[in-house]
Amino acid sequence: MVFTEPAFLFLFLPVVLGLYFGVRQGWQNALLTVASVFFYTLGEPDLVVLLLTSCLLNHACARRLDEMEDGRKRRILLGVCIAGNLAALGVFKYLNFVVESLNVLLTAAGADAIVLRRIHLPLGISFYTFHALSYVIDVYRREVRAAGSATRAMLYLSLFPQLVAGPIVRYHELAPQIAQRAVRLEDFAAGIRRFIVGLGKKMIIANTVARPADALFSLPTADLTAGLAWLGILCYAIQIYFDFSGYSDMAIGLGRMFGFRFPENFNYPYAAGSITEFWRRWHISLSTWFRDYLYIPLGGSRTTPLGVYRNLLIVFLLCGLWHGASWNFVVWGLFHGGFLVLERLEVLKGITGRPGPLRHGYALLVVAVGWVFFRAETLTAAFGYLAAMAGLGSGAVEQVRFFLDPVAVGAILIAVVGSVPIVPWLERGSRQWKASRGGPLVQGALEFGSLAGLLAVLFVSITLSAAGTYNPFIYFRF
Repeated sequence: MVFTEPAFLFLFLPVVLGLYFGVRQGWQNALLTVASVFFYTLGEPDLVVLLLTSCLLNHACARRLDEMEDGRKRRILLGVCIAGNLAALGVFKYLNFVVESLNVLLTAAGADAIVLRRIHLPLGISFYTFHALSYVIDVYRREVRAAGSATRAMLYLSLFPQLVAGPIVRYHELAPQIAQRAVRLEDFAAGIRRFIVGLGKKMIIANTVARPADALFSLPTADLTAGLAWLGILCYAIQIYFDFSGYSDMAIGLGRMFGFRFPENFNYPYAAGSITEFWRRWHISLSTWFRDYLYIPLGGSRTTPLGVYRNLLIVFLLCGLWHGASWNFVVWGLFHGGFLVLERLEVLKGITGRPGPLRHGYALLVVAVGWVFFRAETLTAAFGYLAAMAGLGSGAVEQVRFFLDPVAVGAILIAVVGSVPIVPWLERGSRQWKASRGGPLVQGALEFGSLAGLLAVLFVSITLSAAGTYNPFIYFRF
């Protein structure tokens, strides 16, 4: 069950909200924990035991770390706990990839291939594993105490708004809110507004441009004209941003309805003027997780220049692998890491050091090329698609009208406007204008217009959801 399905919108969410505000405060955490486990069970009934086992073992480890005083024993226990989490992630997410890669070498050497039954990737395992690691590491660092009960630990690790696709909320951020929180009417209203915005991003924009993106990436790359290849990557860049940022908006909005404040996960990444800035704006919770739990422990920027470049490449190699078990993601991660190294070396200072469209064009070009590796099924397909973007295709497929209709064009135009911080700028200007010049009538008209716009987005989104339109969530595969 995803947030855009009618079963979630009209059954699960209203029932959980009704029960949540109907029970006394002391029972609210237990209710949310049961609801979250049920939510996960609906999507992954065969592997919910893996989630529950992860919750209980990591909580037991955190409690023991909290009690122990011996530094050496604490380090050993932390190492065992981290190894256990990574081992589970490795088996379920990467064992197939490792065996397939080994089989290529074995076949080339004339040896028998390894036969392994396909292992199913559990929903959200990358996200809840990183949550678990955050929990035990924060307790080890004495930044926070272990949860007072298994229920609180399970609530942190399984809270349904951010369970399967983030944002990645660190335990020290959420622990005080689990212990005590209150939902004010304005918080609940803000949560609803944020959820509707995310729902519209997903249903109206991401799903609309997903069709031409999927259609163009499914064609033989040699048959594409350069224009169609660029259209395909434009649509995919819009799809992945509005898909994932829309999900994050819905998660943040849902959390707000229940009294939680989740960190922001996106800050207009396509407005960045460098790859360094892009990663300060894209999937912020993941990049800060890698910074705090991997980059800084490796030495961060406090080591030699070569050490800094090594650390960046290691982090982005693992960032690529975190997203998926294939060589495409390895190349994507190293591709971004390589440009971060080049920007550190100031090789590209002539571009990134200049204000204006040049630096933004550079960042968008690098990100677009990177998305090709992210979207293509194989490295061969990725390089073939890049060749088509460079105009090396045969051009056998030329008709843009086969892939674009007025609705898709409208979605692209809305997405272009929504990808830069024009709306916040207009909101700030509107608030200042209302405060200085707007009377009650003007203020009422602006508020009515805002409400009418939200209701229109909600109506269209629900209509598309009820109609069963194409509705994939990209980040569920990670």
